[in-house]
Amino acid sequence: MKNINFFEKVYAVTKLIPVGKVTSYGAIAAYLGTARSARMVGWALNSSSMDVTIPAHRVVNRKGILTGKNHFDGTNLMQQLLENEGIKIEDNQIQNLETVYWNPLIELAIQ
Repeated sequence: MKNINFFEKVYAVTKLIPVGKVTSYGAIAAYLGTARSARMVGWALNSSSMDVTIPAHRVVNRKGILTGKNHFDGTNLMQQLLENEGIKIEDNQIQNLETVYWNPLIELAIQ
C-alpha cells in the first residue's frame, strides 16, 4: 500500500471486513500504524459515503456503538445494513460485539 494516501488505505482495509463482521475506527488506525488517528478514519469513511463498494457501515466505535449512523442516508440505514448481515443491535449498539468483531491486526497479519 505504498504511496497511497491515508484515506485510500482506510478504504482498502474497510473493503476487507467480511460480511457479518464489524471493526472499530481505532482498530483500522492501529493496523495502519497510526493508532491515535481513529478520528481520521472516521473522516475518511464519512468522505466515502457515495462509494457503495466501501462497507463503511461495518465500522463502529470501540464499544460497538453506531456513531457513524448520521452519515448514512436515512436515520436507520446503517443499522438496517448491519441487521441484514445478521448483526444484533439494540439502542444503537451491537449486542454481540465479541462474536462479530474483526480485528485487522489479527485477521490481516502476515502468516
